[in-house]
Amino acid sequence: MQVARKPKKVGSWHAVGAVVAHYRKQRGLTQEQFAELASLHVDTVRSIEQGRLALQPDRAEQFDDLLETGGVLKVLVEKMPVREKIVQFAQGLVDHEQEATSILSYQSLVVPGLLQTRDYCRAVFDYRYPALGSETAEQWVSARMERQLIWKRDRPPVGHFILEESILRREVGGPEVMREQIRQILEYTEPVHMSFQVMPMERTPHAGLDGPMVLLETPDHERLVYLEVQRASFLINDPEEASDYHHKYGMLRSQALSPGESVRLLKGLLGVT
Repeated sequence: MQVARKPKKVGSWHAVGAVVAHYRKQRGLTQEQFAELASLHVDTVRSIEQGRLALQPDRAEQFDDLLETGGVLKVLVEKMPVREKIVQFAQGLVDHEQEATSILSYQSLVVPGLLQTRDYCRAVFDYRYPALGSETAEQWVSARMERQLIWKRDRPPVGHFILEESILRREVGGPEVMREQIRQILEYTEPVHMSFQVMPMERTPHAGLDGPMVLLETPDHERLVYLEVQRASFLINDPEEASDYHHKYGMLRSQALSPGESVRLLKGLLGVT
């Protein structure tokens, strides 16, 4: 088993921050003066320049205009690898997710990130405790939306999702945000290589009471399991242990509503027959 913990953030965002600081100094601006020009708190500018906070695309364009960089920052941010935009304890998942041939996901508390709408995703991060800063939350939302581009690949992965019924009945972000989220689940899982099932709240026996899991298969047919709890994550690549999780997932599929029944449940929540 490989265990991924939350190390100090180093790497590409430090380089971006250094470029911001370079152009700011070229303009003869202090951090305080630049923060005022950008309508930001000076601590936000410091965090960006120190690489502790990612520079968002819209913010990069704003900085390009204020610092007259000719679009350099916008290009740097656009070329940033997806994994650099993800909270660090989840990077092990994202690295393999980008090239996976299949993704199987069982979730018990929230809609899987690969199916979330932007508004639902933002509400999930807004509910987080301790609270995230608005810049960090927007960074994580944008990164999660970018992860969903895997469904646009020429040969997208096979995707299957099992969701607890309670997820669909919890109005994260409010009724309209939740309705849009349910519509997106139906839309995303309509193609033949995608499907989902709902686990009814009263269903027993239940093979997934130990918690959520994501199962991936790589192009080399290696089976991986990703587990996450609070702010720690575990990436399992031992074949025997991964096999156990695949058997568990298979049992969950047999216990959940069928795909057809699941679609009817979601349409019922939308008031659609």
